[in-house]
Amino acid sequence: MAALVLCALAKTARTTTKRCLVSHLNGTVSTGGLSSALFPSHGPSLPLLPGIRWFSRGSGLRFMSHGTAGKSAGGRTRRAFALSGAALTAGAAVAGFLANANHFQRAEMATKIPQPALEKREDGDILERCRGFMCSPVTDARVLQENKGEMRTKMEMLIMETQAEFCKALEEVDGGTFQVDKWQRKEGGGGISCVMQDGKVFEKAGVNVSVVSGYLTEEAAKQMRSRGKALKGKDGKLPFCAMGVSSVIHPKNPHIPTVHFNYRYFEIEEEDGSRQWWFGGGTDLTPVYVNKDDAFLFHNTLKEACDQHHPQYYPDFKNWCDRYFYVRHRGETRGIGGIFFDDLDSPSQEEAFSFVKSCARTVVPCYLPIVYKHLNDPFTQEEKAWQQVRRGRYVEFNLVYDRGVKFGLATPGSRIESILMSLPLTARWEYMHEPAEGSREAEMLEVLRNPKEWV
Repeated sequence: MAALVLCALAKTARTTTKRCLVSHLNGTVSTGGLSSALFPSHGPSLPLLPGIRWFSRGSGLRFMSHGTAGKSAGGRTRRAFALSGAALTAGAAVAGFLANANHFQRAEMATKIPQPALEKREDGDILERCRGFMCSPVTDARVLQENKGEMRTKMEMLIMETQAEFCKALEEVDGGTFQVDKWQRKEGGGGISCVMQDGKVFEKAGVNVSVVSGYLTEEAAKQMRSRGKALKGKDGKLPFCAMGVSSVIHPKNPHIPTVHFNYRYFEIEEEDGSRQWWFGGGTDLTPVYVNKDDAFLFHNTLKEACDQHHPQYYPDFKNWCDRYFYVRHRGETRGIGGIFFDDLDSPSQEEAFSFVKSCARTVVPCYLPIVYKHLNDPFTQEEKAWQQVRRGRYVEFNLVYDRGVKFGLATPGSRIESILMSLPLTARWEYMHEPAEGSREAEMLEVLRNPKEWV
Protein backbone atom coordinates (compact mmCIF):
# COMPACT_ATOMS: atom_id res chain seq x y z
CA MET A 1 0.00 0.00 0.00
CA ALA A 2 2.72 2.43 0.92
CA ALA A 3 4.19 1.97 -2.51
CA LEU A 4 1.07 3.33 -4.15
CA VAL A 5 1.62 6.65 -2.40
CA LEU A 6 5.04 7.26 -3.88
CA CYS A 7 3.35 7.95 -7.16
CA ALA A 8 1.53 10.77 -5.39
CA LEU A 9 4.57 12.73 -4.28
CA ALA A 10 5.01 14.60 -7.53
CA LYS A 11 3.84 18.14 -6.90
CA THR A 12 3.74 18.93 -10.61
CA ALA A 13 3.58 15.45 -12.05
CA ARG A 14 3.36 15.51 -15.81
CA THR A 15 1.34 12.53 -16.88
CA THR A 16 1.35 11.03 -20.31
CA THR A 17 -1.20 8.31 -20.72
CA LYS A 18 0.10 5.96 -23.33
CA ARG A 19 0.49 2.36 -24.24
CA CYS A 20 4.20 1.59 -24.32
CA LEU A 21 4.14 -2.16 -24.56
CA VAL A 22 6.95 -3.36 -26.75
CA SER A 23 6.93 -6.89 -25.46
CA HIS A 24 5.93 -8.40 -28.75
CA LEU A 25 8.85 -6.91 -30.64
CA ASN A 26 11.07 -9.50 -32.24
CA GLY A 27 8.89 -12.22 -30.74
CA THR A 28 10.17 -11.71 -27.21
CA VAL A 29 6.71 -12.52 -25.88
CA SER A 30 4.23 -14.76 -27.66
CA THR A 31 0.50 -14.70 -27.12
CA GLY A 32 0.86 -17.91 -25.21
CA GLY A 33 3.08 -16.65 -22.42
CA LEU A 34 5.96 -14.51 -21.27
CA SER A 35 9.44 -14.95 -22.58
CA SER A 36 11.69 -16.91 -20.27
CA ALA A 37 14.56 -14.81 -21.54
CA LEU A 38 13.02 -11.71 -19.99
CA PHE A 39 11.19 -13.24 -17.07
CA PRO A 40 12.80 -16.33 -15.52
CA SER A 41 10.76 -19.21 -14.23
CA HIS A 42 10.03 -19.54 -10.53
CA GLY A 43 11.87 -22.81 -10.29
CA PRO A 44 12.48 -25.62 -12.75
CA SER A 45 8.95 -27.00 -12.42
CA LEU A 46 7.05 -23.70 -12.78
CA PRO A 47 7.33 -21.91 -16.11
CA LEU A 48 5.52 -18.61 -15.80
CA LEU A 49 2.24 -18.67 -17.71
CA PRO A 50 2.31 -22.28 -18.95
CA GLY A 51 2.40 -23.31 -15.29
CA ILE A 52 -0.51 -21.03 -14.54
CA ARG A 53 -2.54 -22.27 -17.49
CA TRP A 54 -2.19 -25.71 -15.99
CA PHE A 55 -4.74 -24.55 -13.45
CA SER A 56 -7.17 -23.18 -16.01
CA ARG A 57 -10.27 -24.83 -17.37
CA GLY A 58 -8.31 -25.84 -20.43
CA SER A 59 -6.37 -28.29 -18.33
CA GLY A 60 -9.38 -30.47 -17.79
CA LEU A 61 -9.24 -29.99 -14.02
CA ARG A 62 -12.23 -28.36 -12.35
CA PHE A 63 -11.77 -26.23 -9.30
CA MET A 64 -14.73 -25.01 -7.30
CA SER A 65 -15.06 -23.62 -3.82
CA HIS A 66 -16.06 -25.70 -0.79
CA GLY A 67 -19.11 -25.56 1.40
CA THR A 68 -22.37 -23.70 1.27
CA ALA A 69 -22.90 -20.54 -0.67
CA GLY A 70 -23.98 -18.47 2.33
CA LYS A 71 -27.16 -17.74 4.16
CA SER A 72 -29.26 -17.39 1.00
CA ALA A 73 -27.98 -20.42 -0.85
CA GLY A 74 -30.53 -22.82 0.57
CA GLY A 75 -28.00 -25.47 1.49
CA ARG A 76 -26.60 -25.73 -2.04
CA THR A 77 -23.07 -27.14 -2.03
CA ARG A 78 -20.22 -27.07 -4.49
CA ARG A 79 -18.06 -30.11 -4.94
CA ALA A 80 -14.37 -29.41 -4.85
CA PHE A 81 -11.96 -31.09 -7.22
CA ALA A 82 -8.54 -30.18 -5.88
CA LEU A 83 -5.16 -31.11 -7.25
CA SER A 84 -3.80 -33.25 -4.41
CA GLY A 85 -0.46 -32.17 -3.04
CA ALA A 86 -0.06 -29.20 -5.41
CA ALA A 87 2.07 -26.44 -3.94
CA LEU A 88 3.35 -23.67 -6.19
CA THR A 89 6.04 -22.13 -5.04
CA ALA A 90 5.50 -2.78 -5.21
CA GLY A 91 6.27 2.27 -6.75
CA ALA A 92 7.71 2.00 -3.30
CA ALA A 93 6.48 4.99 -1.47
CA VAL A 94 8.65 7.59 0.07
CA ALA A 95 5.55 7.90 2.20
CA GLY A 96 5.83 4.27 3.17
CA PHE A 97 9.34 4.81 4.42
CA LEU A 98 8.80 8.18 5.98
CA ALA A 99 5.47 7.52 7.68
CA ASN A 100 6.72 4.79 9.99
CA ALA A 101 7.34 7.09 12.92
CA ASN A 102 5.55 4.78 15.35
CA HIS A 103 6.93 1.60 13.92
CA PHE A 104 10.05 0.50 15.77
CA GLN A 105 10.31 -3.13 14.76
CA ARG A 106 13.02 -3.87 12.23
CA ALA A 107 13.48 -6.89 10.06
CA GLU A 108 16.60 -8.59 11.38
CA MET A 109 18.03 -11.07 8.91
CA ALA A 110 19.81 -13.86 10.73
CA THR A 111 23.22 -15.08 9.66
CA LYS A 112 22.78 -17.01 6.47
CA ILE A 113 22.58 -20.74 7.12
CA PRO A 114 23.93 -23.45 4.79
CA GLN A 115 21.43 -24.16 2.03
CA PRO A 116 21.39 -25.33 -1.57
CA ALA A 117 22.61 -22.64 -3.89
CA LEU A 118 19.79 -20.59 -5.36
CA GLU A 119 19.31 -20.92 -9.05
CA LYS A 120 21.48 -18.37 -10.81
CA ARG A 121 20.52 -16.57 -13.98
CA GLU A 122 22.34 -14.26 -16.33
CA ASP A 123 20.73 -10.85 -16.18
CA GLY A 124 21.73 -10.16 -19.74
CA ASP A 125 21.92 -6.83 -21.50
CA ILE A 126 19.85 -4.18 -19.72
CA LEU A 127 18.76 -2.50 -22.94
CA GLU A 128 17.40 -5.81 -24.18
CA ARG A 129 15.65 -6.56 -20.88
CA CYS A 130 13.92 -3.17 -21.01
CA ARG A 131 12.14 -4.24 -24.19
CA GLY A 132 9.81 -6.43 -22.14
CA PHE A 133 8.68 -3.70 -19.73
CA MET A 134 5.26 -2.05 -19.74
CA CYS A 135 7.02 1.20 -20.60
CA SER A 136 10.53 2.56 -20.74
CA PRO A 137 12.01 2.64 -17.21
CA VAL A 138 11.95 5.77 -15.08
CA THR A 139 15.75 6.01 -15.27
CA ASP A 140 17.15 6.21 -18.78
CA ALA A 141 18.11 2.71 -19.93
CA ARG A 142 21.57 3.89 -20.99
CA VAL A 143 22.21 5.21 -17.47
CA LEU A 144 21.09 1.88 -16.05
CA GLN A 145 23.44 0.08 -18.44
CA GLU A 146 26.36 2.27 -17.35
CA ASN A 147 25.61 1.57 -13.66
CA LYS A 148 24.68 -2.09 -14.02
CA GLY A 149 26.43 -3.17 -10.83
CA GLU A 150 24.79 -0.64 -8.49
CA MET A 151 21.94 -1.67 -6.20
CA ARG A 152 19.76 1.16 -7.48
CA THR A 153 19.99 -0.34 -10.97
CA LYS A 154 19.39 -3.90 -9.79
CA MET A 155 16.32 -2.87 -7.80
CA GLU A 156 14.85 -0.73 -10.57
CA MET A 157 15.23 -3.60 -13.02
CA LEU A 158 13.58 -5.97 -10.53
CA ILE A 159 10.56 -3.75 -9.91
CA MET A 160 10.11 -3.04 -13.63
CA GLU A 161 10.23 -6.76 -14.40
CA THR A 162 7.83 -7.54 -11.55
CA GLN A 163 5.37 -4.95 -12.87
CA ALA A 164 5.56 -6.28 -16.42
CA GLU A 165 5.32 -9.93 -15.37
CA PHE A 166 2.27 -9.36 -13.19
CA CYS A 167 0.47 -7.02 -15.63
CA LYS A 168 0.87 -9.43 -18.53
CA ALA A 169 -0.29 -12.36 -16.44
CA LEU A 170 -3.40 -10.37 -15.44
CA GLU A 171 -4.04 -9.33 -19.03
CA GLU A 172 -3.75 -12.96 -20.08
CA VAL A 173 -6.55 -14.07 -17.76
CA ASP A 174 -8.76 -10.97 -18.14
CA GLY A 175 -8.40 -10.28 -21.85
CA GLY A 176 -8.21 -6.57 -21.09
CA THR A 177 -5.38 -4.07 -21.45
CA PHE A 178 -3.63 -1.96 -18.85
CA GLN A 179 -3.61 1.79 -19.25
CA VAL A 180 0.01 2.89 -18.82
CA ASP A 181 0.41 6.27 -17.16
CA LYS A 182 4.01 7.50 -16.98
CA TRP A 183 4.69 10.54 -14.85
CA GLN A 184 7.64 12.67 -13.81
CA ARG A 185 8.43 14.35 -10.51
CA LYS A 186 9.84 17.86 -10.62
CA GLU A 187 12.06 17.21 -7.61
CA GLY A 188 13.54 14.08 -9.21
CA GLY A 189 12.44 10.79 -10.70
CA GLY A 190 8.93 9.66 -11.47
CA GLY A 191 6.79 6.60 -11.86
CA ILE A 192 4.69 4.32 -14.05
CA SER A 193 1.11 3.57 -13.03
CA CYS A 194 -0.61 0.68 -14.81
CA VAL A 195 -4.37 0.49 -14.29
CA MET A 196 -7.02 -1.84 -15.73
CA GLN A 197 -10.62 -0.95 -14.88
CA ASP A 198 -13.95 -2.69 -15.54
CA GLY A 199 -12.34 -5.75 -17.08
CA LYS A 200 -13.98 -9.12 -17.54
CA VAL A 201 -12.35 -10.57 -14.41
CA PHE A 202 -10.98 -7.57 -12.53
CA GLU A 203 -13.10 -4.64 -11.47
CA LYS A 204 -9.93 -2.67 -10.79
CA ALA A 205 -6.29 -3.70 -11.07
CA GLY A 206 -3.36 -1.38 -10.39
CA VAL A 207 0.36 -2.07 -10.57
CA ASN A 208 2.64 0.89 -9.84
CA VAL A 209 6.38 1.50 -10.10
CA SER A 210 8.07 4.56 -8.61
CA VAL A 211 11.68 5.73 -8.62
CA VAL A 212 12.13 9.11 -6.91
CA SER A 213 15.03 11.09 -5.52
CA GLY A 214 15.71 14.42 -3.87
CA TYR A 215 16.29 15.69 -0.33
CA LEU A 216 14.53 14.63 2.84
CA THR A 217 12.67 17.36 4.63
CA GLU A 218 13.57 17.99 8.26
CA GLU A 219 10.27 16.43 9.33
CA ALA A 220 11.03 13.33 7.28
CA ALA A 221 14.51 13.15 8.76
CA LYS A 222 12.99 13.32 12.26
CA GLN A 223 10.72 10.40 11.43
CA MET A 224 13.72 8.44 10.21
CA ARG A 225 15.63 9.17 13.41
CA SER A 226 12.61 8.09 15.47
CA ARG A 227 13.03 4.68 13.85
CA GLY A 228 16.63 4.44 14.99
CA LYS A 229 18.29 5.94 11.92
CA ALA A 230 21.31 8.03 12.89
CA LEU A 231 21.38 10.45 9.97
CA LYS A 232 23.89 13.23 9.46
CA GLY A 233 23.23 15.50 6.53
CA LYS A 234 25.51 17.97 4.80
CA ASP A 235 24.43 21.56 5.33
CA GLY A 236 21.18 20.22 6.70
CA LYS A 237 20.42 18.23 3.56
CA LEU A 238 19.99 14.49 3.21
CA PRO A 239 19.92 13.20 -0.38
CA PHE A 240 17.69 10.13 -0.79
CA CYS A 241 16.57 7.68 -3.43
CA ALA A 242 13.45 5.51 -3.02
CA MET A 243 11.94 2.99 -5.40
CA GLY A 244 9.54 0.10 -5.45
CA VAL A 245 6.65 -1.76 -7.03
CA SER A 246 3.15 -2.03 -5.57
CA SER A 247 -0.16 -3.56 -6.60
CA VAL A 248 -3.75 -3.97 -5.42
CA ILE A 249 -6.16 -6.18 -7.40
CA HIS A 250 -9.96 -6.13 -6.87
CA PRO A 251 -11.71 -8.96 -8.80
CA LYS A 252 -15.39 -8.97 -9.73
CA ASN A 253 -16.12 -12.54 -8.62
CA PRO A 254 -16.41 -12.74 -4.80
CA HIS A 255 -14.72 -16.16 -4.88
CA ILE A 256 -11.50 -14.62 -6.28
CA PRO A 257 -9.60 -12.86 -3.47
CA THR A 258 -8.16 -9.37 -3.48
CA VAL A 259 -4.35 -9.33 -3.39
CA HIS A 260 -1.86 -6.63 -2.42
CA PHE A 261 1.93 -6.54 -2.58
CA ASN A 262 4.75 -4.03 -2.50
CA TYR A 263 8.54 -4.34 -2.47
CA ARG A 264 10.72 -1.27 -1.99
CA TYR A 265 14.24 0.06 -1.48
CA PHE A 266 15.42 3.24 0.24
CA GLU A 267 18.87 4.83 0.22
CA ILE A 268 20.23 7.93 1.99
CA GLU A 269 23.60 9.63 1.46
CA GLU A 270 25.17 11.19 4.55
CA GLU A 271 27.58 14.11 4.86
CA ASP A 272 30.69 11.92 4.60
CA GLY A 273 29.45 10.31 1.39
CA SER A 274 28.51 7.02 3.07
CA ARG A 275 25.10 5.51 2.36
CA GLN A 276 22.43 3.97 4.53
CA TRP A 277 20.02 1.60 2.82
CA TRP A 278 17.18 -0.75 3.65
CA PHE A 279 14.42 -2.81 2.03
CA GLY A 280 10.78 -3.38 2.93
CA GLY A 281 7.62 -4.93 1.60
CA GLY A 282 5.36 -7.95 1.59
CA THR A 283 2.39 -9.72 -0.01
CA ASP A 284 -1.03 -10.38 1.55
CA LEU A 285 -4.36 -11.90 0.51
CA THR A 286 -7.89 -10.69 1.29
CA PRO A 287 -10.51 -13.31 0.42
CA VAL A 288 -14.25 -12.91 0.89
CA TYR A 289 -14.79 -16.56 1.84
CA VAL A 290 -12.53 -19.05 3.59
CA ASN A 291 -10.87 -21.52 1.23
CA LYS A 292 -8.23 -23.58 2.99
CA ASP A 293 -6.65 -24.85 -0.22
CA ASP A 294 -6.22 -21.29 -1.53
CA ALA A 295 -4.81 -20.15 1.80
CA PHE A 296 -2.33 -23.01 1.85
CA LEU A 297 -1.15 -22.40 -1.72
CA PHE A 298 -0.72 -18.66 -1.09
CA HIS A 299 1.09 -18.98 2.24
CA ASN A 300 3.15 -21.99 1.23
CA THR A 301 4.42 -20.18 -1.87
CA LEU A 302 5.59 -17.31 0.33
CA LYS A 303 7.01 -19.72 2.89
CA GLU A 304 9.08 -21.54 0.26
CA ALA A 305 10.52 -18.22 -0.91
CA CYS A 306 11.39 -17.24 2.68
CA ASP A 307 12.81 -20.68 3.51
CA GLN A 308 15.40 -20.28 0.76
CA HIS A 309 17.01 -17.70 3.03
CA HIS A 310 16.15 -18.66 6.62
CA PRO A 311 13.44 -20.84 8.22
CA GLN A 312 12.51 -18.12 10.71
CA TYR A 313 11.65 -15.50 8.12
CA TYR A 314 8.21 -16.84 7.20
CA PRO A 315 6.85 -17.21 10.76
CA ASP A 316 8.29 -13.85 11.82
CA PHE A 317 7.08 -11.94 8.78
CA LYS A 318 3.73 -13.74 8.76
CA ASN A 319 3.09 -12.59 12.35
CA TRP A 320 4.25 -9.09 11.48
CA CYS A 321 1.76 -9.05 8.58
CA ASP A 322 -1.13 -10.12 10.83
CA ARG A 323 -0.29 -7.33 13.28
CA TYR A 324 0.08 -4.61 10.67
CA PHE A 325 -2.99 -5.28 8.51
CA TYR A 326 -5.33 -5.05 11.49
CA VAL A 327 -8.50 -2.94 11.59
CA ARG A 328 -8.39 -2.03 15.26
CA HIS A 329 -11.81 -0.42 15.51
CA ARG A 330 -13.35 -3.62 14.08
CA GLY A 331 -11.14 -6.04 15.97
CA GLU A 332 -10.32 -7.97 12.81
CA THR A 333 -7.52 -8.35 10.28
CA ARG A 334 -7.95 -7.01 6.77
CA GLY A 335 -7.51 -10.48 5.27
CA ILE A 336 -5.71 -13.77 5.86
CA GLY A 337 -2.27 -12.14 5.76
CA GLY A 338 0.92 -13.20 4.08
CA ILE A 339 4.30 -11.64 4.88
CA PHE A 340 5.40 -8.12 5.79
CA PHE A 341 8.79 -6.67 6.77
CA ASP A 342 10.56 -3.31 6.95
CA ASP A 343 13.98 -1.77 7.68
CA LEU A 344 15.75 -4.82 6.26
CA ASP A 345 19.46 -3.89 6.17
CA SER A 346 21.44 -7.03 7.07
CA PRO A 347 23.41 -9.23 6.84
CA SER A 348 24.59 -7.71 3.53
CA GLN A 349 23.03 -5.66 0.77
CA GLU A 350 23.31 -8.48 -1.76
CA GLU A 351 21.75 -11.05 0.57
CA ALA A 352 18.93 -8.70 1.51
CA PHE A 353 18.29 -7.99 -2.16
CA SER A 354 18.34 -11.70 -2.94
CA PHE A 355 15.61 -12.23 -0.33
CA VAL A 356 13.48 -9.40 -1.71
CA LYS A 357 13.95 -10.79 -5.22
CA SER A 358 12.74 -14.22 -4.09
CA CYS A 359 9.64 -12.62 -2.56
CA ALA A 360 8.91 -10.46 -5.61
CA ARG A 361 9.03 -13.48 -7.86
CA THR A 362 6.17 -15.11 -5.97
CA VAL A 363 3.53 -12.56 -6.96
CA VAL A 364 2.40 -14.51 -10.03
CA PRO A 365 2.60 -18.11 -8.73
CA CYS A 366 0.98 -17.31 -5.37
CA TYR A 367 -2.05 -15.57 -6.92
CA LEU A 368 -2.77 -16.46 -10.56
CA PRO A 369 -3.50 -20.15 -9.87
CA ILE A 370 -6.19 -19.01 -7.41
CA VAL A 371 -7.66 -16.67 -10.03
CA TYR A 372 -7.85 -19.42 -12.64
CA LYS A 373 -9.27 -21.86 -10.12
CA HIS A 374 -12.29 -19.63 -9.35
CA LEU A 375 -12.58 -17.95 -12.74
CA ASN A 376 -16.00 -19.42 -13.55
CA ASP A 377 -17.35 -19.98 -10.04
CA PRO A 378 -21.04 -19.03 -9.87
CA PHE A 379 -22.07 -16.57 -7.18
CA THR A 380 -25.27 -15.15 -5.76
CA GLN A 381 -26.35 -11.56 -5.18
CA GLU A 382 -25.97 -12.22 -1.45
CA GLU A 383 -22.36 -13.33 -1.96
CA LYS A 384 -21.70 -10.20 -4.03
CA ALA A 385 -23.19 -8.05 -1.27
CA TRP A 386 -20.88 -9.70 1.29
CA GLN A 387 -17.93 -8.91 -0.98
CA GLN A 388 -19.01 -5.27 -0.99
CA VAL A 389 -19.16 -5.23 2.82
CA ARG A 390 -15.66 -6.71 3.04
CA ARG A 391 -14.40 -4.12 0.58
CA GLY A 392 -15.73 -1.48 2.94
CA ARG A 393 -13.43 -2.90 5.63
CA TYR A 394 -10.55 -2.75 3.14
CA VAL A 395 -11.26 0.93 2.55
CA GLU A 396 -11.45 1.57 6.28
CA PHE A 397 -8.00 0.13 6.87
CA ASN A 398 -6.44 2.02 3.97
CA LEU A 399 -7.85 5.40 4.93
CA VAL A 400 -7.67 5.10 8.72
CA TYR A 401 -4.53 3.08 9.45
CA ASP A 402 -2.28 2.71 6.42
CA ARG A 403 0.76 4.88 7.10
CA GLY A 404 1.55 5.48 3.45
CA VAL A 405 -1.93 6.69 2.54
CA LYS A 406 -2.19 8.93 5.59
CA PHE A 407 1.20 10.47 4.88
CA GLY A 408 0.39 11.00 1.21
CA LEU A 409 -2.97 12.64 1.86
CA ALA A 410 -1.31 15.03 4.31
CA THR A 411 1.43 16.01 1.86
CA PRO A 412 0.76 19.25 -0.09
CA GLY A 413 0.72 18.73 -3.84
CA SER A 414 0.28 14.96 -3.59
CA ARG A 415 -0.87 12.98 -6.60
CA ILE A 416 -4.25 11.93 -5.24
CA GLU A 417 -5.16 9.64 -8.15
CA SER A 418 -2.18 7.44 -7.38
CA ILE A 419 -2.81 7.47 -3.63
CA LEU A 420 -6.40 6.30 -4.04
CA MET A 421 -5.73 3.87 -6.87
CA SER A 422 -5.70 1.10 -4.25
CA LEU A 423 -9.39 1.61 -3.45
CA PRO A 424 -12.07 -0.50 -5.16
CA LEU A 425 -14.54 1.00 -7.60
CA THR A 426 -17.44 -0.11 -5.39
CA ALA A 427 -17.92 -0.93 -1.70
CA ARG A 428 -20.77 -1.15 0.82
CA TRP A 429 -21.46 -0.17 4.42
CA GLU A 430 -24.52 -1.64 6.15
CA TYR A 431 -25.74 -0.45 9.52
CA MET A 432 -25.15 -3.04 12.28
CA HIS A 433 -24.28 -5.74 9.78
CA GLU A 434 -23.64 -9.16 11.30
CA PRO A 435 -23.59 -12.43 9.30
CA ALA A 436 -25.96 -15.25 10.18
CA GLU A 437 -24.62 -17.75 12.70
CA GLY A 438 -23.17 -20.84 11.04
CA SER A 439 -22.94 -19.18 7.60
CA ARG A 440 -19.82 -19.07 5.44
CA GLU A 441 -19.76 -15.32 6.03
CA ALA A 442 -19.59 -15.93 9.78
CA GLU A 443 -16.80 -18.46 9.18
CA MET A 444 -14.81 -15.78 7.33
CA LEU A 445 -15.35 -13.28 10.13
CA GLU A 446 -14.13 -15.80 12.72
CA VAL A 447 -10.86 -16.26 10.79
CA LEU A 448 -10.38 -12.49 10.58
CA ARG A 449 -10.91 -12.13 14.32
CA ASN A 450 -8.61 -15.03 15.12
CA PRO A 451 -5.76 -15.28 12.55
CA LYS A 452 -4.78 -18.84 11.66
CA GLU A 453 -1.63 -20.69 10.69
CA TRP A 454 -2.20 -21.92 7.15
CA VAL A 455 0.96 -23.99 6.61
